[in-house]
Amino acid sequence: MPNIAQALEKVHERIAAAAQAAGRDPDEIRLLAVSKTKPPEMIREAWEAGQRAFGENYVKEALSKMDALDDLVIEWHYIGRIQGNKTRDIARHFAWVHGLDKLKHARQLSEYRGESRPPLNCCIQVNLSGEHSKGGIEADILPELAQAVSRLPRLELRGLMTLPDPSGSREEQAEVFEQLAELFGQLRKQGLPLDTLSMGMSGDLELAIAAGSTMVRIGTDIFGPRN
Repeated sequence: MPNIAQALEKVHERIAAAAQAAGRDPDEIRLLAVSKTKPPEMIREAWEAGQRAFGENYVKEALSKMDALDDLVIEWHYIGRIQGNKTRDIARHFAWVHGLDKLKHARQLSEYRGESRPPLNCCIQVNLSGEHSKGGIEADILPELAQAVSRLPRLELRGLMTLPDPSGSREEQAEVFEQLAELFGQLRKQGLPLDTLSMGMSGDLELAIAAGSTMVRIGTDIFGPRN
């Protein structure tokens, strides 16, 4: 089992170095620890080392972990593909959603969020690498979806998310990050108060930070390889 506290420290050092190389403030970049498939004990160890935000892909697995860790104050992020029959649980149990790509799902999340909860933070996923196996919308329909989501009650549109093709070259991955940053800037010019670019993982966080990422999603370099 990896020493999670040491792993977290190394990841923070990578983030700081990447930010410095890009002329950015490391404090602008949040670390989301991707804990999918990892047991609650490892999440607890990361929490004790100071990590507070955790990302999960599978609703049933996440709900089980939430029960096991209900004594901790954790900011839970849903980063998997959204299914219509899971929107009620996502809306009620998570603070963030990173993979929003359908207005239908956004409306369901808004409906189920409940007025007693703070708004559900959302990032729209944009598919810029053309992989059919991945979720995300095409860039040309992003402005329409973003404006529609921004008008829904109980949701807070925070920004955009993307996943480059892991088999692509470093240049191709960097281009995807730069394209998302450009789309982000265009939406802000249209009056949307976005503040989050969710992009970058263990293998490409430096490229993402150079392009403007404000939240990197790191799993393997914290918890070790997934089974």
